[in-house]
Amino acid sequence: VELTGAQQGHSGIFYFAPPPGQGTIEPRLKRVLEALDGRPRRVVYVSTTGVYGDCGGAWVDEHRPPAPTVDRALRRFDAEQGLLRWRAKEPATREAVILRVAGIYGPDKLPLARLSKQVPMVSEQDAPWTNRIHIDDLVRVSEAAMDRGEDGETYNVSDGKPGNMRDYFDRVADAFGLPRAPVIDLAEADGRLSPGLLSYLGESRRLD
Repeated sequence: VELTGAQQGHSGIFYFAPPPGQGTIEPRLKRVLEALDGRPRRVVYVSTTGVYGDCGGAWVDEHRPPAPTVDRALRRFDAEQGLLRWRAKEPATREAVILRVAGIYGPDKLPLARLSKQVPMVSEQDAPWTNRIHIDDLVRVSEAAMDRGEDGETYNVSDGKPGNMRDYFDRVADAFGLPRAPVIDLAEADGRLSPGLLSYLGESRRLD
């Protein structure tokens, strides 16, 4: 998506495209940046808070060094680094803003199918801290990043209210009149839950 920043007076691109589904590098963004040929001036890239890795439930702000461990986070971090290298080549004419986004929820972004199928979820005692952002709020933050975000900066994007993954699933089930997910012991999760969900269960952090 290309637009003209009202306050900055420059053209810009929001890069929301996901990286490939496998591997640890992100070649797609690299190809896009190579094809831009100096236009637009600013790129706002949507990354993930997963680049921080498992923080053991600690509070995390933008000063915490990234420590990605799973491939999906490594791909995003590779994209971040590629974007910053692109900016560094011509800092007078290229600008970049990175948004590290928490789990997105909203229409078509809720675990309704999982709840309908009664896929198990670990107990509240075993569930990690997670962070979320409503899709409408993410849109507003993205627009603000384009118009007045500091060039070269990274911003965490979250609603500021970390929660428990079990509690989140239960709240969604209650709101839509669905049965809550069956409880599964964390020791039994391997083999019964998808690798993707298991990777999320292995990380815990609270975004400041």
